[in-house]
Amino acid sequence: MKRYGFPAGSVLVLAGVAMHVPDYLMARHDHFMMAGMPMSGLMTAGMVLIAAGLVLAVWGLLPGRAELAARARRVPATQRYAALDRAELSPAHRVLAIVLFVGLVIDTMKPASLGFVAPGMVKEYGLDRSEIASLPFAGITGTVVGSLLWGYLADVFGRRSTILFTGLMYVATSICGFMPSFGWNLAMCFAMGIAAGGMLPVAYSLMSESIPARQRGWLLVLQSGMAAALGYLIASGATSLLVPHLSWRVLWLLGAPTGVLLVVLTRWIPESPRFLLACGRDEEAAEVMHRYGVRAVLADPASATGAPPLRLPALLTGSLLPRTTGILVYGLGWGVVNWGFITFLPVFLQTAGSGTRPSDLLLLSSVFALPATAVAAVAYARWSSRRAMLAYAGVTGLVLLLFGVLDPSGPGHGALLVALISLLLSGAAGMIAMLAPYAAEVYPTTLRATGSGVAAASSKVGGMLGPVLLTTAPRIGTLALVSAVPVAAAAYALWRTGIETAGRPLVEAVTPVEQEG
Repeated sequence: MKRYGFPAGSVLVLAGVAMHVPDYLMARHDHFMMAGMPMSGLMTAGMVLIAAGLVLAVWGLLPGRAELAARARRVPATQRYAALDRAELSPAHRVLAIVLFVGLVIDTMKPASLGFVAPGMVKEYGLDRSEIASLPFAGITGTVVGSLLWGYLADVFGRRSTILFTGLMYVATSICGFMPSFGWNLAMCFAMGIAAGGMLPVAYSLMSESIPARQRGWLLVLQSGMAAALGYLIASGATSLLVPHLSWRVLWLLGAPTGVLLVVLTRWIPESPRFLLACGRDEEAAEVMHRYGVRAVLADPASATGAPPLRLPALLTGSLLPRTTGILVYGLGWGVVNWGFITFLPVFLQTAGSGTRPSDLLLLSSVFALPATAVAAVAYARWSSRRAMLAYAGVTGLVLLLFGVLDPSGPGHGALLVALISLLLSGAAGMIAMLAPYAAEVYPTTLRATGSGVAAASSKVGGMLGPVLLTTAPRIGTLALVSAVPVAAAAYALWRTGIETAGRPLVEAVTPVEQEG
């Protein structure tokens, strides 16, 4: 009976979302402006169905008490992971990378859309700048909660189950596009943020635990950067192509088909073999490893020499404390730039009189920024993970300083604006592309998703500071200078606490790894 919980819950969620469509279509003659419309009984019933469906889906995905008790007693034999690190990249590895790449693109589209829905909301609801600033605050606060929550749950319940539920949450929270009032939009945007916050840490934990050591670094960074850039590119493209016809609401409604796509794609996502080994599910681990062309070493659990499974407080103790500190500051620095500066660029550019539509300008800059991801992947894997992260933080900080000094948003500065935005997106894309793989590489399996969730949350906390920056820095140049400060702090923190991971086996012990200058 329990195995039907997730399919049955998914059906209820889809039905609940569909029950919101009639009210949306009723507003089509007024360009889908729903402000002031009363919440119909059909919409209310749909929300009840969605809530019931999510509860039923969770019940279907949760492991039993006996399995959880067995995991708590498990002492992993860390030497059995060596076969995974020495393996060759197989077709199954490539399929996993492609499927998770699609999931990460979908995930990136959600928060990237925050800046693009803002102008439409301002017009429909008659909001001022301080009021619209509460929208990204609600959404990004949700992503912080989601990153911490799903990261922790992925270490308890498994990577694949968490990804499945995240996809269903995308579908459920797409009803944000149907909400008739700004207050309901804030509430649903917070829920959407919780859904979006969980994909990144879980996906990179699963990728890092499945990909061989020689290919892991460049593949994860390339995947991370390309997904971030492409997600932003699709969000800006959808703004240019769809919003003029279907209003800003369509950017949220895209969560339904993309969420369904992610749930379907999980058919090609096996559970992490390292997670299965750490949980004592040796036979399942052997099946997954065979799928990757890896011969499993199924040693007697009594011969295990690893440490007992670690708990959440271990992130802030012993040798893990410096790693966590560096990751937190680096993520915060990127978050301030992305959510406090880049997210609000459409709002600034719309009123600056640059002569070009903000969505078109950002779309062009995103295209120019794409090659920087490939450079970041090569630098991270072939040169140095630590030095590459420092270099991209330096580029980002320098461009922000140029924004502050030149203030290029006025008329006649179109070429300069495109150049600076392209460099800024390149630097920021490189920072976030390397943060997630790095965080997944410096924590042991029993804490990997939790640590990755902390890293993802830190990158979103900057978004919570965005509204403060927007209201206290009315000029784009001032905002750029303020945003440059945490980037400089991020570079310093990583220089002091960072460890080298390029080409090395995943960390399983908690002893410090020697730094390389």
